[in-house]
Amino acid sequence: MQYGVCNLGIVPIRLEPTDASEMVTQALYGDFFKVLEQRKKWSRIRFAYDKYEGWIDNKQYFEIQEDQYKLLVNSDILLSKDLIQFVSDDANGIYPIPLGSDLNCLSFLNQKFEGNKITKKSEKSKIIDTSFLYLNTPYLWGGKSPFGIDCSGFTQMVYKLNGYKLLRDASQQATQGVALSFIEESEPGDLAFFDNVDGNIIHVGIIMEDNYIIHAHGKVRIDRLDHSGIYNIDKNSHTHRLRVIKKII
Repeated sequence: MQYGVCNLGIVPIRLEPTDASEMVTQALYGDFFKVLEQRKKWSRIRFAYDKYEGWIDNKQYFEIQEDQYKLLVNSDILLSKDLIQFVSDDANGIYPIPLGSDLNCLSFLNQKFEGNKITKKSEKSKIIDTSFLYLNTPYLWGGKSPFGIDCSGFTQMVYKLNGYKLLRDASQQATQGVALSFIEESEPGDLAFFDNVDGNIIHVGIIMEDNYIIHAHGKVRIDRLDHSGIYNIDKNSHTHRLRVIKKII
């Protein structure tokens, strides 16, 4: 078994081993993984954090040893707190990294970081404050950064920055936590899930106070939430059908 860590700021993870393939998620700096299959130009990987799989360009990650991988798995939370920051190496190379990058890999990569860090779990009340960091970020299928993010990437990263683990896709996140019967039972920071006409979970957002929701739809935006679903305040119509409310924390 081989292991790797993303040593660049934001790297696309593809559905198939080709640059023309759909991006299903992203690896941020410090994300580490098992290499399940390696080809000349591509590797199929499984992230340690959420067990998500996809293909990464071999030029865009750094191989690590099994003992280093295990150290990362057992490491305490250590994340970049700034929207954009930099790591540097001994050759004076500077590499930009985004909010939520895992800094536990710095010693393996012989790099230094001098920005602000997240080192512990936050109270649930901080989730909404964190979500505002992504406000107006453009929607990007498979995205996980302040420069482009999808609905479940948004909720996963907001929770991660507060020390709580969510799976990658909305349908996977909907299997976590405890279901609530009514919106009135929810608290700020709970998750609302939405389905399509076939009953499949396709969207997720974070519940705010006073029946508002923050979610990624075109951009990270704030809309109204009622028993029918999301009411888009710009279109004056419902855009997503409510399926279930979940309390994850």
